[in-house]
Amino acid sequence: MGLWKRIGNLFSKPEAPKAPASMLTLSPGDICEVSLVTYEVTGRTKTSGRNAVVLTLRDGSRIAYLYIEEREELQYRLYHPIDGRLDSPSEVPATLELDDRTFYLEEEYEGYAAVTGQTPYMNGGEQHVWQYQSDDSRLLRVEWQNGRFMLYEGESILSADVRVIRAS
Repeated sequence: MGLWKRIGNLFSKPEAPKAPASMLTLSPGDICEVSLVTYEVTGRTKTSGRNAVVLTLRDGSRIAYLYIEEREELQYRLYHPIDGRLDSPSEVPATLELDDRTFYLEEEYEGYAAVTGQTPYMNGGEQHVWQYQSDDSRLLRVEWQNGRFMLYEGESILSADVRVIRAS
């Protein structure tokens, strides 16, 4: 190391510490644990105007979707895809009956979807989302983008049951 480089190092600012990884910042290739199951993050969808993200998770051949939203605290919801069909986004009802369980509309929103990695949708485009909850706290999520519907059934996850294992 030359003399000038040593003198330069004396006056240079130290590198800022790297911010710790959070579930909201995970991207494809990262590893996380949800309810004692280790997943690889294979995709990420962020809808504009929301402080939330949906991570596509893969555990072997199984695929799950982790919805993370930052409000007063981080809220986690783990979803699994289900079969179902709706005809038009204008006809999505306020209550849905599925497997002898009634789901009630909790929230409806739309925004531009920014996508990275493997997700049910291609990057870009307006995405419409309907989130439902049943009386026994089961969750249902309906998404529509580019003429395609996706339905998911899930449950709320405690913050203590979610952690980052490896982030890039």
